[in-house]
Amino acid sequence: PPAANERVGPHRPPGATQQQLALMRMMQSMREDSPMEYRRRSGPGLEKETVLGLVLRLGMPSEHASMKAAYSNPASRQRKDVLQTTDGLRRQLELYQSKCNELVKQLVVAGEESRKRVIQWFIDAFLLNVTADGIRPDRSKVSSEELLINLSVVLLKLCEPFVNDPKKSKLVDPGFVCSPDSHGGIYDLTGDNALPRLGENVTNEGATYNPKNSFIPLCFFFCSRSLALTVVPGCNRYDQISRHVWHIQRNIRQQNGDPRSDPRFNQYLRMQFAKEIIIMSPTYITDVLRFYNMAAGIFLGMDKELFKTMPEHIVDDMCSIIGYGFPGKLLSGLDFGNVFRLSVMLLSKDYSQLVRNYNLRAKLGDLLHDIFLPGNSDSRREVPDSVTCDPLAGGQPYLTSDKMSKETLAPSLLLLYGEVENTGYYEKNDHRTKIAELLKFLWESPEHKAAFKRITEDKKSFITFANGIINEMNDKFANVMETLPAIRTVQLQMANSQEWAALGEEERETITARHESNEREVQRALPLCNSVMKMLGFLNTDKDIRDMFLLPDMCPRLANMLLHVLTKLVGSRGLDLKVDNPDSYNFRPKEMLQGLCVVFSSFAAADEFQIECAKSGYYTPDLMTKSVKTCRKLGLLVGESMELFALLATKVEDASDIMIGDEDLYQDAPDEFLDPLMQEFMEDPVLLPTSDNIVDRKTITHHLLNADTDPFNRKKLSIDDVVPAEELKEKMKLWLDAKKAARDR
Repeated sequence: PPAANERVGPHRPPGATQQQLALMRMMQSMREDSPMEYRRRSGPGLEKETVLGLVLRLGMPSEHASMKAAYSNPASRQRKDVLQTTDGLRRQLELYQSKCNELVKQLVVAGEESRKRVIQWFIDAFLLNVTADGIRPDRSKVSSEELLINLSVVLLKLCEPFVNDPKKSKLVDPGFVCSPDSHGGIYDLTGDNALPRLGENVTNEGATYNPKNSFIPLCFFFCSRSLALTVVPGCNRYDQISRHVWHIQRNIRQQNGDPRSDPRFNQYLRMQFAKEIIIMSPTYITDVLRFYNMAAGIFLGMDKELFKTMPEHIVDDMCSIIGYGFPGKLLSGLDFGNVFRLSVMLLSKDYSQLVRNYNLRAKLGDLLHDIFLPGNSDSRREVPDSVTCDPLAGGQPYLTSDKMSKETLAPSLLLLYGEVENTGYYEKNDHRTKIAELLKFLWESPEHKAAFKRITEDKKSFITFANGIINEMNDKFANVMETLPAIRTVQLQMANSQEWAALGEEERETITARHESNEREVQRALPLCNSVMKMLGFLNTDKDIRDMFLLPDMCPRLANMLLHVLTKLVGSRGLDLKVDNPDSYNFRPKEMLQGLCVVFSSFAAADEFQIECAKSGYYTPDLMTKSVKTCRKLGLLVGESMELFALLATKVEDASDIMIGDEDLYQDAPDEFLDPLMQEFMEDPVLLPTSDNIVDRKTITHHLLNADTDPFNRKKLSIDDVVPAEELKEKMKLWLDAKKAARDR
């Protein structure tokens, strides 16, 4: 036979059974053979040189002439008409796939040799298509989307008996993925095609695999791999096409054109509709979603040692697909209880050291928000109550009825808020906005009060969380308030049609691109800023949590951040800033100021907060006075809250006067009393054993929140390693007491 690397040209497929031939001819008419060459052992080779490949390769590629005819002039057609076309094509495809299912089932039950050959074909299909999950896979190396989708449909059908029967699903033996003889290299731990596992340092050493039923685990893990190569990248490709449709339509309208007559717009719209045949198929997507809830149930029953050997992509794909944003009618009536419980378990402190992929943990938090948060305001979600709520708990939301959720979720989300710092620059904004909304819901639920009380027991985790929200506000809000005026300038420029038309096309494109980038930046940042301010407001109604923010490690940073935002809103006339469609940016400055002043009033009676406000470089008496007047004028605070905010302004001014009077005391302080990094008189000097330098405790604490090294030599260091410089502290006290006594004489 020809060698595996022999290049082969395309040819017509051989026949099959009489019943299958009729269907194959119909489906073949929907497809054109690619003229490209391919290697015999490749995705295309598998598709065109094997019986199962020839059977499963048929489908409805969007660029085929018959599909172009079916969706001709899509922009000029009524949506109802398009949906009827899609439904008709979907019924044809599902009929064909049902016959494929029957064929494969017959081959599986035909005898041991036949089953072995089918299994080996499955293995080859996965090994030859490891790169099929890319946005633009190389079609000279991987099989067509049609074959891979049909393969996933076949495997979902083989899994159906144990998806519907919890007793049978218990026969899924996790040892399969650590048995190369069984999986044929699909789940290798080493090499170019190695698949990451949920835990670290996983090996096959000492693993045993003696399943009660060998076919059920094979079907389960092969199906999960198949879905990773089809529905997950399929949704990503569909999103990419939809974005193209949106951008092309907007650009045409900006030029006063008609999208209905634009060939490129019609081309991409046709591709979008063609993708919906499978991506929005109720039968297919329902089977996929039920599979993942079953998979979550299997994982819930595993001990940690077995669990860490599981392929990471299964949990990742579960989050991607269930949280994708399918229409509510596709989700209605489905059970996602196992998915909820698995997400809560994996976010818990017990599993935080086992599952270390921060992107995956962030996706679990997103899933809880997008699917299980009642009253979700995200317009892209249409999640039915039957999904959000637990039917076994009287229809109560999973978030408030599940035992583990009530015990662990609040502290888990605080931990996650800090962890998502390790995700992408833009992605972390979205993650944190969703975490903040989840925390607000939990805070308002009596069922979670006990868990919030326990949060303050873990000082280190809380300070990491608090540092994260302070950093976020400092960075994001300043950028937003600098970017909004630029957005307004371009809005006015575009609104003047004569002035805009006078610009050259290249200049207009440059301005538009920069404007769109600014809009995206603000739209990502402002929801997070709003959520953080609300979160600070409700968390600090609890005295124990408020006391944590008043710790020497946190209070100076909190006061600086709050005054910084106040400066942008009041001191820089941020309240007067206008943009078109402010709600599209989530720009609500009065609401932000109200939340800010609520936080100020909650700390107004704390002496340490008053002092730190007075020390802040952002503080001026005029700023506080103006803020109090603005609050009163707009009615942002009333009653005791307003009185406390006004009192704070007075107290901070008094503290500032005292500080000004004390400044002369430190003028001639010896260098050894000054923090070498900040050049300020130290309050609590500590020795860094890694470099023998002495710094103020608050300085090194702040540094270690963002880096785990000694700032002088980059050696590893934690706050637990620093040593109080008691002798120096006593020396400083005696010196300062003497200076005060001399001043007061």
